[in-house]
Amino acid sequence: MKVLVIGGGAREHALCRSLSLDPDVTALHCAPGNAGIAEVAELHTVDAVDGAAVADLARRLEAELVIVGPEAPLVAGVADAVRERGIPVFGPSAQAAELEGSKAFAKDVMAAAGVPTARSYLCTTPAEIDAALDAFGAPYVVKDDGLAAGKGVVVTEDIETARAHALACVGAPPAPSRQRGSVVIEEFLDGPEVSLFAVTDGETVVPLQPAQDFKRAHDADEGPNTGGMGAYSPLPWADPKLVDEVLQSVLQPTVDELRRRGTPFSGLLYAGLAITSRGVRVIEFNARFGDPETQVVLARLRTPLSGLLHAAATGTLAALPPLRWSDDAAVTVVVASHNYPGTPRTGDPIGGLTEVAEQDAPGAYVLHAGTKKDAATGEVVSAGGRVLSVTATGTDLAAARERAYRALGRLTLDGSHHRTDIAARAAGES
Repeated sequence: MKVLVIGGGAREHALCRSLSLDPDVTALHCAPGNAGIAEVAELHTVDAVDGAAVADLARRLEAELVIVGPEAPLVAGVADAVRERGIPVFGPSAQAAELEGSKAFAKDVMAAAGVPTARSYLCTTPAEIDAALDAFGAPYVVKDDGLAAGKGVVVTEDIETARAHALACVGAPPAPSRQRGSVVIEEFLDGPEVSLFAVTDGETVVPLQPAQDFKRAHDADEGPNTGGMGAYSPLPWADPKLVDEVLQSVLQPTVDELRRRGTPFSGLLYAGLAITSRGVRVIEFNARFGDPETQVVLARLRTPLSGLLHAAATGTLAALPPLRWSDDAAVTVVVASHNYPGTPRTGDPIGGLTEVAEQDAPGAYVLHAGTKKDAATGEVVSAGGRVLSVTATGTDLAAARERAYRALGRLTLDGSHHRTDIAARAAGES
């Protein structure tokens, strides 16, 4: 199978790494990719949100499966353009991807499907914002209704901070599908958070193993929200019945409702969940693999990835044998650039990559996120906010943590920062 992956972050590097180890993959391409992906796939230049350009590239490469990684191309309809050329594509249509593209749309789908979620208000004016904040009280949860690269959510005890974010969302240019800027304000959900991915062809839903990620920038969940600073899997504290419960109460009803509406969801359905005192509640849906959870989930998956994603793209998931998983645990720690999640500094050389590859593989390895090769020096340099993901496996979370942080210690990136407590509590270390 010839495979083309669209995207250039650590999620896409994790996908490409798994596909490069898949005996059924005969040719692996990625567009636009990054410096790390270049080691396992042939890179191509393309505008990732230009559906016609992506479809042309897939046709030229004779791709037999296209995997759309990031959310922006999905919401822009890239999967539709590829599908129209008759090429199997893993990723939902633009209409179905609104499950991530619009928080309000997702709330409407959940209400129709009977999916448990937080009570919320959709606000478009300052008066509506004030009424919603007053109705729920602190802690305040304010969500940009559109795509915000994982940084559109503010959870705060400070009403002025909450109101400022809400007003900024309302004042932002509206997405094409909405008449004006809007913001979702909802009740705070207590309890630990869980990420659960499911592969679906629009009818059959195959859940993957759950993971937990860390959104705050600094240790002890301090600092601003980020796109994710680390993750781990499995979750030793979770109820063994959790996956089956979420499949029955959240994932399958959502897929069934979207099919009922005439907008079937085919691809990766990501449920962000809160395990509250009142039961499981959906925090949000995403329409693609999450980053950094993908890094740890794929590290444990033993079923060849290409066959799983191709079955989803071709409507044959029901015939697929049960997924196989490693008993090992996996931990990933994100190395972020100076000032992330603010405006990141880029262009800083990255050291230690060869040392990790020589001394820590295969138990630990580096997945590139925001990196590129400097054209003048040939050095790998930072090119984004989240720069690297150090991923490691071990017999348990403590062993995986030790390997991940040992490998991370070999890396150098001026001004970078990372959390030191990823999976510590779950591993019994704090």
